Amino acid sequence: MTELLVDRDSYIEGFARFVAASPTSFHAARVLEDTLVASGFSVHEEGDPWPRLTPGAAGCVRRDGALIAWRAGSEVSATSPVRILGSHTDSPGFALKPHPSFASEGWAQAGVEVYGGPLLNSWLDRDLALAGRLVTIDGAEHQVCTGAIARIPQLAVHLDREANSGLVLDRQRHTQPIIGVGEISVLGLLAEEAGLEEAQIAGVDVRLVDAQLPTRIGAAGELFASPRLDNLSAVFAGLIALLDSVPAPDTISMIAAFDHEELGSSSRSGAAGPFLAEVLERLQAGLGADAEARARSFADSWCLSADAGHAVHPNYPEKHDPRVRPRAGAGPMLKVNANQKYASDAHGAALWRRCALAAGVSTQDFVSHNGVPCGSTIGPITATRLGIRTVDVGVPLLSMHSARELAHVDDLHGLARISASFLSGA
Repeated sequence: MTELLVDRDSYIEGFARFVAASPTSFHAARVLEDTLVASGFSVHEEGDPWPRLTPGAAGCVRRDGALIAWRAGSEVSATSPVRILGSHTDSPGFALKPHPSFASEGWAQAGVEVYGGPLLNSWLDRDLALAGRLVTIDGAEHQVCTGAIARIPQLAVHLDREANSGLVLDRQRHTQPIIGVGEISVLGLLAEEAGLEEAQIAGVDVRLVDAQLPTRIGAAGELFASPRLDNLSAVFAGLIALLDSVPAPDTISMIAAFDHEELGSSSRSGAAGPFLAEVLERLQAGLGADAEARARSFADSWCLSADAGHAVHPNYPEKHDPRVRPRAGAGPMLKVNANQKYASDAHGAALWRRCALAAGVSTQDFVSHNGVPCGSTIGPITATRLGIRTVDVGVPLLSMHSARELAHVDDLHGLARISASFLSGA
């Protein structure tokens, strides 16, 4: 094991650097790829022929803002089961609209569209950056991230005496950030940041992101305040688990970090798309697998769907189940839902507890209050597409879908340790 998996504080420092370097899904996928390559993984291009999967081989493939990586066991075969840790790279917020530059009352602004289901009020009066990818007319992709140049200003209480009684934000009128005064070209700013001319830009996928760095807070430094904990907390845990674990001899360890989960996962790089199935098919074909071998492999395979969950909120305790009370610092959670919003079942619960025991990490359960329905994850989607047994887990958070979320450092580190146990075949 490396220092990150053994030492909690080193892990949190590494995670903070990862979050800062991953303002968007495109950045996160690139950072994952670069980290894996530095650790000896080979990059597979989708349009190239892939080499036959051999014992001990380690590789990865990136598709837009998603990445899948794998490591083969020492006795891998056509029927080898796969241990997959699934997560997602995107977070709710705002995306830049076409023709984004406009001015109002002397202020220069950027036109944005709501992405997913953010807590809109949490984005007010924050220092914000623009980040994402620019594509030039020749098809070349350029990643970009500005400094703090934007802000969504809240109306002063003097002009809205009822603001503290019930703030209502219009998703169009009240969420457009200011970036300065006068006439300013948003694309010009992005082009300059990327070392391009504005006329070269043919397409953009750019997000508005919180510019404040992650930091440890709390009386004993036990809390971690950060943007994008949902779901970079699981992406980084999977990365470290894959790097720091050895697959069982006749298994394949894999991480699948999808994009667009916050939109329902229906995209070419989302969990509902073909990405994972295609990668598995190509790897198994390289092992000589036919339909019979593939079915046998999947019958013994597992997917650990790791996504953030809810800790009991001290100011809103009535919103949680009266008896199942996840607490910060009590460990990562097994997520259960009778209506299959989560894919966990009794066998999945047993696997999760075996992995937690092997890792020496405490765990706890999450189930929703019957009157407060939960969201969903990639878990049920992956289970439906592939027929692989899936269990949903995650780190308990406060302020999920806020511009800045909160977790306990022990829970963040614990998820990586259990994930490594899972990929090792516990």
